[in-house]
Amino acid sequence: MRRSLLVLTTAITLVTPAFAAAQALPVQGAQTTNQGTPADPQADTGAQTNPAASDIVVTARRREERLQDVPIAVTAISGDAIKQQQLVVVRDVAAYTPGLNINSDSVGRAFVSIRGIGTTLIDTVQPGVGIFIDGIYQPNTTYLNSPLVDVARVEVLRGPQGTLFGNNTLGGAINVVTRQPSNEWQGRIDGALASGDNYASLSGSISGPIVADVLQFRIGAAYHKEDGFQRNLLAGGDQNPLETKSVNGTLRFVPADWARFTLNGGYDRVFGGSTPYFNVRGPRDYTLDGRSNQRSLATIDYYALNLKGEFDVDSINTTITAIGAYNQSDTRSAGDADYSPIDFFRSTSDRTLKTRTGEVRFDTKWSDNFSTLVGAFYARSTTDATTTTTVVPANLTAPGTATSENENIAGFATGFLDFGGGLDLAVGIRFDHQKLDASTAGLAAAYEANEWQPRATLTKRWTPDFMTYASVARGVRGGGQNGPGAPNLTYQGDSVWTYEIGSKASALDGRLTANVAAFYNDYKNFIGANALAPSTILNPATGQPVGFVAINLNSGDVESYGAEAELSFNVNKLWRVYANATLLHARVTDSSQFSALTGYAYPGNRILFVPDANYAVGTNLRIPFHGDQAIVFDTNVVAKGDRTGGSLDASSVPILEAYHLVNASLTWSGGPLEVGAFATNLFNEKYIETYLDPSLLRRAGLPAPLVSGLAIQTPRRRIGIRGTVRF
Repeated sequence: MRRSLLVLTTAITLVTPAFAAAQALPVQGAQTTNQGTPADPQADTGAQTNPAASDIVVTARRREERLQDVPIAVTAISGDAIKQQQLVVVRDVAAYTPGLNINSDSVGRAFVSIRGIGTTLIDTVQPGVGIFIDGIYQPNTTYLNSPLVDVARVEVLRGPQGTLFGNNTLGGAINVVTRQPSNEWQGRIDGALASGDNYASLSGSISGPIVADVLQFRIGAAYHKEDGFQRNLLAGGDQNPLETKSVNGTLRFVPADWARFTLNGGYDRVFGGSTPYFNVRGPRDYTLDGRSNQRSLATIDYYALNLKGEFDVDSINTTITAIGAYNQSDTRSAGDADYSPIDFFRSTSDRTLKTRTGEVRFDTKWSDNFSTLVGAFYARSTTDATTTTTVVPANLTAPGTATSENENIAGFATGFLDFGGGLDLAVGIRFDHQKLDASTAGLAAAYEANEWQPRATLTKRWTPDFMTYASVARGVRGGGQNGPGAPNLTYQGDSVWTYEIGSKASALDGRLTANVAAFYNDYKNFIGANALAPSTILNPATGQPVGFVAINLNSGDVESYGAEAELSFNVNKLWRVYANATLLHARVTDSSQFSALTGYAYPGNRILFVPDANYAVGTNLRIPFHGDQAIVFDTNVVAKGDRTGGSLDASSVPILEAYHLVNASLTWSGGPLEVGAFATNLFNEKYIETYLDPSLLRRAGLPAPLVSGLAIQTPRRRIGIRGTVRF
């Protein structure tokens, strides 16, 4: 069965674009984002016009290239599409990206994977999918809940990206590209209001020259608020709200035609639920309201500052890029630690994460047929955290402290060779040295590793509108440490070999594009969801372990394969249809590492919250009238297949139901103005964001009255209005 599926998906990958290429005309094709708008970081376009000749430029290989020419599976979502679809934080882009799966049970963390690779749960585990803002590495999944402010586009690269993007990109990379300063005065204000949970959003930006052609600036700010749909009937108030406040600024200095400097700074405050689980009867219980003694809430403050210099050295045909960056996040949270109406456990947490990174790249053209990209990378992250757990009936509070320092040093190089006749080869290598020193409650732990990450891609450009590629790459994520009592004070990193074939094609004067890929992942030592294991601390009286401790661990080996496709068809200048889909078979094939540490079997053989299939399909229609005015209608369906919830019992693995969401918008545009109505989850579909079955609390040793399933519900229907003013 598995071989049959792999053969079928490979055949689809090869045949579908060949059909499109057979119709292609010998002109350069065009590609738009999933929502049909240009992704130029300088552009500030109006409503969608379904252009037939707009080329997206992406930086998937650290160079500006047309999306259709990059031999990597990449999805780019434009800033205007982000506004139109009411995507608020970075993780919202997953709904429109094949292969990308993101669930979050807190503003401070997220479950993220690409093609089943790189799943992360606890925010102390290094991300398995690299997260970048303007190419700057973000060391934690908390940044997936950062607001999308003044964004030009979001690029999602699937498959290992270590040779170019580097740190912890074994599953892929998410790169948020912000709008850059302009040499002409530009400004915009966007706002939205919706019913259901007091949804409100306001953002604005202004850009222009300080000294024409020499010094430009851009400033953006945003505020967003939503109450969420869950209410705490005991403690009172909204159980899972979200509020974001953001401001960022950019200065670009061009002192000469061979030198460019870009300075970025930003501040975000994110407030919302922190594992705000309610008791439920099972994975089909969609009850919104619940009872706990205290709302579980967190506030995160983000600070970012980075400087990039770019220098064109024509004498050696080289562009040198140097980047220095500082990022900090301060997290404060408090909540009900047993998630029940019985006032038993409460907890607090404070954590500061500081990251300093530096990178230098040399992009050299040696001849018309050969170029190289060579560089070095350094990152140092420090974490300081304090926690308290209070046993309320006993009036007993147990404090905890943890510190860690993670240092990464890397060198990387890629060579690009053009053989002529449309055949080219890219071969790259990256070496990483990573060292982690940590102390948890006074107990030292250390992790150190040296890893090589090679990549090779062979591309054949059959016509200007049709190319195929084949690639092989290795991706690596670093390991980490656990606290006192863990049977594994440290755990090693995981790694994957990915084999991929794909094609990109355009036809009908660029009105039709089809991008498809088939892949196979051999995933070793995968770091799955955390688990409970018998403590190594023994009771002096009995000589038995004093209960269970939560640990991060290597769970075993995974086999992952499947296919994905993205399609866009401009029926005419006014009407466009678009779609993407993923078929995925990701299964744990050897869970002996998990069993050896925990003493019980891995729950099932699937990856937590990862579906076997998902898709999105939509249409966009623009009806012009009376000069530059137009009515734009956009509707889409986003669907995700069934997936497993959290469990520590192989005999009772919960299955979350498949779902599909219908979204729609109707917008009037005229000159600099846009006014529209929108609906998300139009038919009020009920589904669960994250679910943990009773086995987790039972195995943790909680008394029977506190044991139940835990769930976080998803947003229900929102219907609202939005507007944009450009000046």
